[in-house]
Amino acid sequence: MNASRWSGWAVPASYFSMVLGLTGLGNGWRVAARLWGWPAWIGEAVMTVAVAVWAVLVIRYAMKWLVARQEAAAEIAHPILCCFVSLAFVATMLVGLGIAPHAPGIAQGLCVAGALGALVFGVWRHGGLWRGDRDVKATTPVLYLPTVAANLVSAIAASALGWPEWGQLFFGAGVIAWLALESVMVARFLNADPLPLALRPTLGIQQAPPAVALLAYASVSIGPPDLIAHMLLGYALVQSLIVIRLLPWIRQPFSLSAWAFSFGATAIATGTMRFAERNGDRVFTTLAPVLFVVSNVVVIGLAIASVVWLLRGKAPAAAAPAR
Repeated sequence: MNASRWSGWAVPASYFSMVLGLTGLGNGWRVAARLWGWPAWIGEAVMTVAVAVWAVLVIRYAMKWLVARQEAAAEIAHPILCCFVSLAFVATMLVGLGIAPHAPGIAQGLCVAGALGALVFGVWRHGGLWRGDRDVKATTPVLYLPTVAANLVSAIAASALGWPEWGQLFFGAGVIAWLALESVMVARFLNADPLPLALRPTLGIQQAPPAVALLAYASVSIGPPDLIAHMLLGYALVQSLIVIRLLPWIRQPFSLSAWAFSFGATAIATGTMRFAERNGDRVFTTLAPVLFVVSNVVVIGLAIASVVWLLRGKAPAAAAPAR
């Protein structure tokens, strides 16, 4: 195989964040169809696009290991970029949930493979970090991905497949990992040098842990929204407002890294809608349509910007942030 001919197919693992945003929006439309009677075909159409994007990215990421192995190995060894690799497993689980109504057997296989892969990668990656000797400047919100995002999505997947007890195990792992990392992250923001421009879009991930935890809690629990649900929603809203306040500081020429904002935006909306389905809690029923509209604006805006970005012929591979 002529490696140079195919090297342009190589993509960074961070591109899988597009799948997270698209499946998140598709799932939101599925809930909207149940909750408000909105068109069900929209959710299925968005899920179809998400599956197609995932398939393309899986092929191109696999090609990276075949024709640009040195680049792929450098990414997985990088103190920041390595954490994005977990998105491949998370995206696989979410695609499994996307096709579950149509192909439950395949969905189960994808979810199990994604959950096991994410668990192994998270243990390996964070186990390596515990050895120390790491620059504090490498601490960014991407650290949430291998243990927080992966475990919370595993909780959602396990519950959706009818294994709520296993989902609760993953929920506990994800929430406690988030709480442990949150203080580390805020201490870095307050006391270390400001994030360099290239890394500022990763702040979009900062709003995701409480939002995804809310959605996961809706998946592993029953009954109307309780104190924990209100707490998770409240903190997710505050984190989102802080990120919005920082947008002028974060803003830079568009790249696909902006999809970091998508999963948190869709998760908080869908989690709120899931709880709004259960009873007449006025907090959740009031905020659900507002947050759902916002999530649509975020994902549709990112999708349009991404198409324009690609049509302009931007290079598919993003430069690695400085160590």
